[in-house]
Amino acid sequence: MNQHAKRRYQHEVFGSKTRPKPVEAETPAAPKPVGPPLAPGRHEFALEEGAPAERLDRFLARAAGGLSRTRIQGLVEAGMVAIEQRIVDDSGVKVRAGQTIAIDMPEPAAAEPEGEDIPLRIVFEDEHLIVIDKPAGLVVHPAAGHESGTLVNALIAHCGESLSGIGGVKRPGIVHRLDKDTSGLLVVAKTDAAHQGLSALFADHGRELNLTREYVALVWGAPDRPAGKIDAPIGRHPSHREKQAVVREEKNGRFAITHFAVERVFKIDKRPVASLVRCHLETGRTHQIRVHMAHIGAPVIGDPLYAQGFRTKVGLLPERAQALVAGLRRQALHAASLGFDHPATGEPLMFESALPAELAALEAALAE
Repeated sequence: MNQHAKRRYQHEVFGSKTRPKPVEAETPAAPKPVGPPLAPGRHEFALEEGAPAERLDRFLARAAGGLSRTRIQGLVEAGMVAIEQRIVDDSGVKVRAGQTIAIDMPEPAAAEPEGEDIPLRIVFEDEHLIVIDKPAGLVVHPAAGHESGTLVNALIAHCGESLSGIGGVKRPGIVHRLDKDTSGLLVVAKTDAAHQGLSALFADHGRELNLTREYVALVWGAPDRPAGKIDAPIGRHPSHREKQAVVREEKNGRFAITHFAVERVFKIDKRPVASLVRCHLETGRTHQIRVHMAHIGAPVIGDPLYAQGFRTKVGLLPERAQALVAGLRRQALHAASLGFDHPATGEPLMFESALPAELAALEAALAE
């Protein structure tokens, strides 16, 4: 991204003096009548025979009165909606006559999380943003089953009045996430302007704007080449709600690209049993590195979803490494590098995080 474009980008997000032309207010449409809110639990709906096909979100907005299309999209992304018992991840998919659509409504959560005094490892902080080195085990955002004890709860308590508001609410702006059991670097916006700038940055994925996101992983076996590009679309697993999978794009897959480089191979009797791999993201899909590494036959060690078929490999490791893997309560994946241009000042920022103690110990044991 050249300097002229960078200054223009920063000006548009943070300092534009241009005022938009006033728009005449439209007469608001009369609100549509809606039914009572859906109670927690499973609800099923069917598109009547002979009815034309229509978008899933439009059908549910009509059939399950009271649900907004934004809420429907959130339920779809959470894996709570299925068509003919097949979980879908696209709220725009077509529903056809005779099909049964099921929604699993979660228990309602509080509208705004409360601040909680949770220790944070702060790498960088100013009036616009904060960079955290997240430990494994910490959930980023409140959700069903994790309404408290999250990074958002901790940030609300830590930042206090320095949060100027994201979308009109005093809350931290989450622009990217790490899985609960992935550790490493995460940047969060403290102001609405920083949130807009960082959101644009992460949506660009480093194509035009300056963004570096690198992960280090300990994986089973070794990839078949020292470095490469995994270009395989990812979508919701057809039958396992918690999992993603490599799928065909026409089956609701979203394109996903991961670059990897093998930094070290650990061998027993000249056979590779594990590797240290560095991954660079070109897209940011859910579980992307975990799914892609499993797809090429080198799943992340300790991954409960994508490395289940590799549990017998533990017996091939050195004795101390076996004990460390058995005691590992996380996947061996760490967000080690995060770099970007500060959305307000344009200053290039680069942060590095060393492997956590449990992963460093495992690496050392594998090398014995």
